[in-house]
Amino acid sequence: MAPGELRADCIADSAGGLTFDLTAPQGTAVAWSAALVLRLRGGDGADDEVRLPLGPNGAGRLRAVLPSTVALAEGRWNAYADLGDGRDPRRLLPGVNDLRSLVDRRPLGGVGRLGVRIPYATKFGNLALRSWLRGPHAEAGDLLVAPDGVTVTGRLYGAVPAAGARAEARARRTPGPDGEPDTVSVPLTVEGPDFTFTLPYEELAGRWEGGSEPWDLWLRPGEGARPVRIARLLDDVADKKQVFSYPALAVPCGAAQVRVGPYYTLDNDLAVRVAGPAGD
Repeated sequence: MAPGELRADCIADSAGGLTFDLTAPQGTAVAWSAALVLRLRGGDGADDEVRLPLGPNGAGRLRAVLPSTVALAEGRWNAYADLGDGRDPRRLLPGVNDLRSLVDRRPLGGVGRLGVRIPYATKFGNLALRSWLRGPHAEAGDLLVAPDGVTVTGRLYGAVPAAGARAEARARRTPGPDGEPDTVSVPLTVEGPDFTFTLPYEELAGRWEGGSEPWDLWLRPGEGARPVRIARLLDDVADKKQVFSYPALAVPCGAAQVRVGPYYTLDNDLAVRVAGPAGD
């Protein structure tokens, strides 16, 4: 470790908590007020900074704990160490991450609000956390891509599917004169908290207006219920868009063809893109 560098190893637990272990540079004095500092990127409110006590944990090691009970707003949180030495908090570098407990995480079915925090390295090589705070939450599972559409399986947390439950694809383009987004609805097949639906590509292609058009996927648990965004959060991958790739298939659209396929957004929400033959 280079002089002055502070690097944090992260251990995740199945409840959503994180433990940070740091190795302090040799000869560094650590005050009683030392803290690991999390700052919400772009935030400037009182709740956009969280300070976690940073104390000794063996020879030259320091530890801070972020319990699952501490809520972090959705977004990206930069991690710093304040050693209480009068200097400004210093950015932390990522060390070794043990995120095995996040893989295929299955929270309790009755959870009202789901908190997810995944540590990752930024493009500048610093440590940050990606945080989600959702309730209810519709967790996307396997996607089956076929020429006629995409079949999505998943599990609903914090709500119970009822009569009239359905999935909705909503066009992200400017809503119509009534202020409502263009929406395609399909019924759910439900077994307990688990759901399945198939979104046909033909109808999305028939509503294509040109260019590249994203459609966001939602789940409405019942008639008149508040819709829930469908996303994939319960694993150890902070940015799904860079990791999960699905084919865009050719679909007839009048005398031409468009290409339609699912993808994950920068927020790990599930969407479908309809684009022209060249993808533009």
